[in-house]
Amino acid sequence: MVNFRKYISGVAVLASGFFLAQSTVSTVLYSPAYDNQKSSLNLPSPITSMVEKTILSPKELVDINVNTMMTDPVLKNATWGFVVYDPKTKKVISSYNENTPLVPASTTKLLTTETAMNMLGESYRWNTQLEYSGTVDENGVLSGNLYIVGSGDPSLGTNKGGAWAYRDIITDFKEGLSREGIKKVNGDIIIQTALFKGNISKLPENVVWLENNNYYLPVGTTKEINPANEKLIVKKGNNFSTDKKFFYVSPYNNQMVYADKYEGDGILTTKLPDAPAFLANSFRTTLVKSGISVTGKVTPKMTDANPEARKLVSVYKSPTLADIIYYTNQHSDNGLAEALLKTVGFQSLGDQTTESGRKVVTEHLKNGGFDMLGLNYIDGSGLSRSNNVTPIAQAKFLTSLMNEKYYKTYLNSLPIGGQSGTLKRMFNGLGNGQVFAKTGTLNKVKTLAGYMKTNTGKTLVFSLMVNNYAGSVDMVKKRMEKILEPALDL
Repeated sequence: MVNFRKYISGVAVLASGFFLAQSTVSTVLYSPAYDNQKSSLNLPSPITSMVEKTILSPKELVDINVNTMMTDPVLKNATWGFVVYDPKTKKVISSYNENTPLVPASTTKLLTTETAMNMLGESYRWNTQLEYSGTVDENGVLSGNLYIVGSGDPSLGTNKGGAWAYRDIITDFKEGLSREGIKKVNGDIIIQTALFKGNISKLPENVVWLENNNYYLPVGTTKEINPANEKLIVKKGNNFSTDKKFFYVSPYNNQMVYADKYEGDGILTTKLPDAPAFLANSFRTTLVKSGISVTGKVTPKMTDANPEARKLVSVYKSPTLADIIYYTNQHSDNGLAEALLKTVGFQSLGDQTTESGRKVVTEHLKNGGFDMLGLNYIDGSGLSRSNNVTPIAQAKFLTSLMNEKYYKTYLNSLPIGGQSGTLKRMFNGLGNGQVFAKTGTLNKVKTLAGYMKTNTGKTLVFSLMVNNYAGSVDMVKKRMEKILEPALDL
């Protein structure tokens, strides 16, 4: 814990002399009346700030602000930790509870996205292929099947990160059939992908279902529902427990999930629907409407003991992994993060489950020298309250990435204070354009971890995690800014 007592005597004397004993240094001395301020932080006046900066070093101001927050009505009963770390000297500049495991919320995505970038490479793409079996006669009749072969593209048809819309992919596939001279299909359209097969899974333990009136869902097939819309209607129960309302995870999942309190607007959000199924059904509909009849149906075939000989017609390539990670971190997209977790699991262990992804990520972190003490990595997105990490572990992890060849791409994926992504509304004054960090938000959890470019040209690493605070999330944001702003002068 930082110690600010040695600063108080000199500061109080100088400041009181400057103001003829009529005022105090606002960030140091605590007033009981402060407890009654529920809406704002009572920021110091410009004159007082100027005096403080004249008297105290930036490090002293950071330490004092941290100590002041211990008696702040919003944070005094919270569990929180903080660290500012110098990546060059490998030393802690200022800290508080830096070794305390805390719920990281969406700063968990820092670990997930880096693992994917490290293992798959910035240029990695998911392919979705159109193929056909059988033969095409002189009249353009295909006696065989069309195959849509997926590879787990989490952006398929969503427009995320520059991904094509479904209509564009379908147009490309249709043009491929024209090049092959196919005018009629006497066969089925078969969906074939071993990735995420079944698309039925439970979210990890202790996941927040309700957050800001939005419900988060595990992977669920949606078949005829457009995944780009990502919405399902809540199903309320009538004949079940009177103190709970229930809703389906998915109309095709048949698994009910209970909520103690329902405050939503009737909309559920699913982030990983069955995109290949929707693509295949839309493709068939488009073909029939355009005069290319398909006698068979759309059907999945996850495994094929005796695969047919097939010819490649067209390949749709997803945006690069760098583009996907940029979108994931800028928008804090939970679905993409969970897909990245499953993709690294599949690539390393041949299994698309969350459990495999979790093993791969934790092993990668361990091999990279991550401080595993206090780490509990449960999901890829940070929705689970069972996730834990220490501020110092986050800071040292971010420091270790600065020597990686993909560091610039990784840094660019992070929201920028006052300018982009989930940080657009923070650091609109001091720190604008200087803070590059991932945010995290759950009910009564607010976190921030990343890099800052100081006014002296240094790059520092920081982590600030607040659990179980009082007041609103905006009040916590103001206090986070207050803690970090002096560090810009380090």
